[in-house]
Amino acid sequence: MWFYEKKLQYPANVRGCDLGMAKYLFAQYGGPDSELSAAVRYLTQRYTMPIPQAKALLTDIGTEEMAHWEIIGTLIYKLTDGATPEQMRQAGLGDHFAQHDNALYPHDAAGVPWTAAYIQATGDPITDLHENMAAEQKARTTYEHLISLTDDDGVIATLSFLREREVVHFQRFGEALMLVREHYQHKHIFY
Repeated sequence: MWFYEKKLQYPANVRGCDLGMAKYLFAQYGGPDSELSAAVRYLTQRYTMPIPQAKALLTDIGTEEMAHWEIIGTLIYKLTDGATPEQMRQAGLGDHFAQHDNALYPHDAAGVPWTAAYIQATGDPITDLHENMAAEQKARTTYEHLISLTDDDGVIATLSFLREREVVHFQRFGEALMLVREHYQHKHIFY
């Protein structure tokens, strides 16, 4: 069961319109290492986890990633609010505007649409948990790059929060990996 609280997990404050930063943030809205990719990856992989703790963890983190996707979407929307079509074009968002106006659409910073090919669910819990740890590190790195592209204190604070959550998720996946390995050792299956 899911419960939705009608507020963001962390505030998405912006100084004003910044189309360049909005374009960059699409990396975390619809890119290969985006919040959307993470959410779909974890919520798909949870079914083949062999222990309840791992299933619960992937469900919890997958759900949290959806909340992070909402935060990124809110930042993008606020950073593009009030922009004219000409401003969107000059900022390299003309293609986006032509198809979506100011609506959000999952694509990366270069405008490449999101695809399920970005994610993997192998059915091997050890492999999937390693992939998840790597995905969290790639997302952390992306947030660090994004932070270096802005001087907006509100955006920096929000991105810093999201970066820290990636670190926590990495650690939690590492804990789950140890539990799954212990489970397999008790069954005399070794990875």
